[in-house]
Formats: sequence, C-alpha cells, structure tokens
Amino acid sequence: MWWGVGAALVANALYSVGFVVEKRALGSLPSLSAGRPLQVIRVLATSPLWIVGALALAAGFGAQLVVYRALPIAAAQGIFVSGLVLLLLLSSAVLGEESTGRERYALGGVLLALLMVVASVREGEDVVSGGAPWPLVLLVCVPALAAGVWLYVRVESRAAKRHRVPTSGIGYGVAVGLLYGVSSLAIKGTSSRLTSTDLGEAALSLFGSPYPYLLLFTAVAGLVMSQAALQRCRASLIVPVCTTVTCLFTAVLGTLAFGESLPEDPLLLTLRVGGTALALSVLLAMPRHDPQPAAAP
Repeated sequence: MWWGVGAALVANALYSVGFVVEKRALGSLPSLSAGRPLQVIRVLATSPLWIVGALALAAGFGAQLVVYRALPIAAAQGIFVSGLVLLLLLSSAVLGEESTGRERYALGGVLLALLMVVASVREGEDVVSGGAPWPLVLLVCVPALAAGVWLYVRVESRAAKRHRVPTSGIGYGVAVGLLYGVSSLAIKGTSSRLTSTDLGEAALSLFGSPYPYLLLFTAVAGLVMSQAALQRCRASLIVPVCTTVTCLFTAVLGTLAFGESLPEDPLLLTLRVGGTALALSVLLAMPRHDPQPAAAP
C-alpha cells in the first residue's frame, strides 16, 4: 500500500515537471489550433524541449499504472491533487507566473488535504478493485468524452470572435479534465488487465476490452486540445482546473464503476472524504482570472 503512495508522489513530480517544460516550449512555437490536429502534432514534434516534457508525462503515466494496482481510486485522486503544489511552485520559478496571495494560501490547504488522505490509507483495510464491467465503463466514459469535445469546441468558437473577452482558460480546463478523467479510468482498467504473467494472455485480455482504445483516443485528442489551451493560458490556472475536474470525475464515477468501497472506520472515512473534499474546495476557490495590470501613470 505504501509503495503505491510513493508511486503517486513520483507521478505527481513527473506530471508537474512535464507540464511546466511543455509550457516553456510552447512559448517559442507558432500558434496552435485544435482544429488542425496534424499541424499541431507536426509542430510539437519539431521541439526537442517539448519532447522532454512529453517524456516526463509518459513516465508519470507509467507510475500511475503502479498506483492503481496498489491504491483505491479515491485515495489515489486525493494524492494526485497534491501535485498541484509542486506545479504552482515550478510555474512561478521557471515560467515567471506569479502566484497571488489566495493561491499561496491554497498551497497550505492542499498540503493539509494530502496529509489527511495519506493518513486514511491502512495496509490490508482498503480493497483495490480488480476490474469493472466494460459496458458500465463505456456508459460512464462515452458521454464524458462527448461533453468534453463539445465544450472545447464551444470555447474555441467564442474565443475566435472579434472583440471577445480574453479567454480565462476555465472552459478549456474543464473540457480537457473530462478527457483526462476518462483516461484515468482507462489506466485503472488497463492495470486490472495486466495481472497475468503470460504476455499473450495479458495482451488478449487487454485488447479485448475498451481500455486501450479509450487511451488512444484520449491521448491524441487530449494532446492536441491541452497543448493548444496551455499555449494560450497560464499553466498555474488551467492545470489546476483540469486536475480538479479529472480527480472529481475519477474519484466519484470511478469508485462507483469499479465497485470500490470507502473505509468502514469512521475516522478513516472522515479523513478520506474530508481530505478529498478539502483539496477540491481549495482548488475551486482559487482565482479564475489573472490580476489586471496596474494602469500606467
């Protein structure tokens, strides 16, 4: 159980570094549009710095597979939220994205939430699901994918209008968060299929399920949509929103779909639910817009 916590913290570090490196690389690339996906992929492939960031995210994906083999979905999401602390620190130090006073207070709240969730994990008391009926998974994932793509297209169409209000990034974050929520459930499902030591049997079990195909779609669509959005918005704004939606979607619907139960001990249950709720509440209360620059005298 505790090596799952360690793997989650490693995944947090890799994801935070990957997003910040990608954001740094995007600043020197031509303007990207999700409406031209092939051009987006071609432009990104020409940036060595962006590729370094993508490799860090891929390593985080590998660590996440380990996490879902060792921790219940709800506990894993509570720890993943804590990665935003490192992200905000890195975005300030590397990208020069200054945090506001409210954002700095939010760091303390997220850290407290992390401690609460980790304290709720007890070796031998949490049951990690071995799988879920794939029709139920599709019933959860397909509407979420449709809603994410629809919302992204709607935000893009509004952003393209002349004399528009500057895009805050909230809509982008929610849309991409829905896709990554589906991806997170697909990662959980993939980890449950990779239990056999026989490679042929494991491959047959995996590719006979919807999980690799959900991962493929969310990987390609999420890549194009997230990079176009990340180029336009602060990483310290869009990534917390995206992560909040992803964690909430995965913790609630994933726990139901995979049939995992919460701790029976009242204290552990309070820590688990309270820590996750605190982390989500803190992130939802963070400022949604950059402060207006001071007027020149």
